[in-house]
Amino acid sequence: MNGSALLIIFKLLGSIALLMYGMKVMSEALQKMAGPQLRHVLGAMTTNRFTGVLTGMLVCVAVQSSAATTVMTVSFVNAALLTLAQAISVIMGANIGTTLSAWIMSAGFSFNIANLVWPVFLIAVVLIQFKKHRYLGDFLFGLSFMFFALGTLNATGREMDLANNVQVVNFFSSFNSGSYLTILLFLVIGAVLTCIAQSSAALMAITMVLCTTGVLSIYQGIALVMGENIGTTVTANVAALSANTQARRAALAHLVFNVFGVLWVLIVFYPFVRLACRLVGVDADADIQSPERLSFVLATFHTLFNLTNTLILIWFIPQIEKLVCRLIKRKESEDEFRLKYIQGGIMKTPEISVYMAQQETVVFARRMHRMFGMVRDLTHTTDEDAFQALKERIAKYERISDNMENEIGKYLGQVSNAHLSDDTKQKIRAMLRAIGELESIGDSCYNLARTLERRRTQQVTFNQAQMDGLEEMYGLVDQSLARMEPVLQGEAGTEESARLEAAINQCRDRLREANMNAVDEQDYSYACSTIFMDLVAECEKCGDYVVNVIEAKADKPKELKPTR
Repeated sequence: MNGSALLIIFKLLGSIALLMYGMKVMSEALQKMAGPQLRHVLGAMTTNRFTGVLTGMLVCVAVQSSAATTVMTVSFVNAALLTLAQAISVIMGANIGTTLSAWIMSAGFSFNIANLVWPVFLIAVVLIQFKKHRYLGDFLFGLSFMFFALGTLNATGREMDLANNVQVVNFFSSFNSGSYLTILLFLVIGAVLTCIAQSSAALMAITMVLCTTGVLSIYQGIALVMGENIGTTVTANVAALSANTQARRAALAHLVFNVFGVLWVLIVFYPFVRLACRLVGVDADADIQSPERLSFVLATFHTLFNLTNTLILIWFIPQIEKLVCRLIKRKESEDEFRLKYIQGGIMKTPEISVYMAQQETVVFARRMHRMFGMVRDLTHTTDEDAFQALKERIAKYERISDNMENEIGKYLGQVSNAHLSDDTKQKIRAMLRAIGELESIGDSCYNLARTLERRRTQQVTFNQAQMDGLEEMYGLVDQSLARMEPVLQGEAGTEESARLEAAINQCRDRLREANMNAVDEQDYSYACSTIFMDLVAECEKCGDYVVNVIEAKADKPKELKPTR
């Protein structure tokens, strides 16, 4: 292989890598600019199957990545923000939206856009220097790379002059384009290569190079495009492997949608291709083709395929839902510790991943509130077997709280490695602080359970005044824990929590003084007073941890409380 051929190969591979990088930068910049809004749009605009398709199409056009949109949708199903039926309609829309990328590429192969790249590069670099507009700069930077890569690919394709390479032409000519076996072979090749590259855009660019240089017939090129439609579903299915059942069903629905489309197109393959060619003004069976028009034929077929497939299947969303539910059955029993929202595989969209972690933090808070409820029940449990069973359950929840802190913290650490906005970085810091305080609530509840066991072992009985005081303290802490969840969800302010924390402190002081007077008057033993005050003090600590969680949410510095 001479140096010239080696240089051409490197230019080809480098251009494809640059194209993928440009689309990635562009997609991530758009997600940073509109990440929270995308979540609200997906949640608000999926009231029926038609708005769901429209929403998926618009979001995919916005982020310029069907894979990102689909993974995002799977994440929302995982977080119970979208139903499975809503997700299927959004995925259908994303398949239509992704065709815009093919049209952009066809334009890049048909026109000389190199002259537009350099001023856009300049504007992008200037905007990146100004922090206020750096995400817009990132978007333009990625767009410039994408167009530059397309221009280089186009030039490299002409430089390769594959149409005059006898060996290459003879190799592809050996496949009979009129044979279904050839179409099936190229379909499989397209699917496999897309799975390997994890980018249908890159394979679309290669297909356009091969078609516009005259190496591939239009039938073979379109077969590759059909394979790319199947291969691109792998991304979401891989991301959903560690997700919950509904999320895996949503990813499988994407595969079902594309496989069904490929199957019916294969039945009417040649007439359907000729229809797409006629729309562009190309004769599919002509010996000599216009290279500029062939890229538009591929884009037209891609759009026609996804649009027609959606128009057919939009009426069968309930049936698709039933099919994927039958193929992926819900597990009868799930591990109690298993995280509900965040999963290790869903890391394609960092901004959305942070939202998943926020939802998981709310679940953590809800679980700690439930754990405190068990402590209250344990206080009034008299049967020995029931007491030990409930105490063991509290101990199990304490282990769960440790695991949740570790897993959420590890997940947030992985998300932190991505390029994030300052607002998202602040949210991660706040969550890391919050989960540490939530774990402390779990420790506090477990300490209360151990103190109650000590009370039972020593056969200590509280009088009515002590029980009333303990119930008052329990009630205030319970209210504080209940208030924590809406605050974490952004549905309530911090004023009521601050009032409850002050009430808890006043109750502790009042009970401490009453306890000292009771001991002086020998109303009960010193051992009884010690256990009672240990319970009161631990409840007050639990209230402090709740306030720390809320202050972390509000991004307030942690106050150093005096030791009493």
